Amino acid sequence: MRGESERVLDPVERLSEVLFGLIMVLTFTGTISIATADHEEVRGTLIGALGCNLAWGIVDAVMYLLEILFVRGRGLRVARAVRASPDEQHGRALIAGCLPPFAAGLFDDAELEHARRRLVALPSLPAGPSLTRRDLRGALGVFLLVFLSTFPVVLPFLFFSPLHRALRISNAVALVMLFVAGHMLGRHAGLGAIRTGLAMTGIGVVLVLLTIALGG
Repeated sequence: MRGESERVLDPVERLSEVLFGLIMVLTFTGTISIATADHEEVRGTLIGALGCNLAWGIVDAVMYLLEILFVRGRGLRVARAVRASPDEQHGRALIAGCLPPFAAGLFDDAELEHARRRLVALPSLPAGPSLTRRDLRGALGVFLLVFLSTFPVVLPFLFFSPLHRALRISNAVALVMLFVAGHMLGRHAGLGAIRTGLAMTGIGVVLVLLTIALGG
């Protein structure tokens, strides 16, 4: 379990939310036509981008909290099953089944039995899964990452003219942000920072083009 001193969202969660927000806003700015767009159309597109990321930030934050509840609910269900099992071997199997595949082989029967006995010895279990202040801070972080990632891509349209220059700057900012986010993900995961940055930039562009082509 994470300590309270640790960051609420891990690097992968933070960067994934930024990437999601970037791709969402690019599906709007990618529809702006330099040849035919006027001021009102650009304004409407930017408002739509901000509104969309605002809505999806809220949705993503709610889903973040629901996922926490689902995971904790499953953990409680398994814990109750272990405590209710008269068969020690079955109790150990239930605990082992909760471990990731790569970690299941790291614990022998003695260690699993130790965990089972400690679980059985608990005075009681919570009545149901619940959320903490930390979880709410995490949800707020998810919302802010999705929503605020919109602004670096939108701001060039407010400060630069003519339209083609603002669009080029906006696209350049988005591509740099995609690369930096991918670079950081690759470095964190040990996958090769530059290679992952370039791959994430390419994937982001392809996803945006597909979303626009499908009417998203």
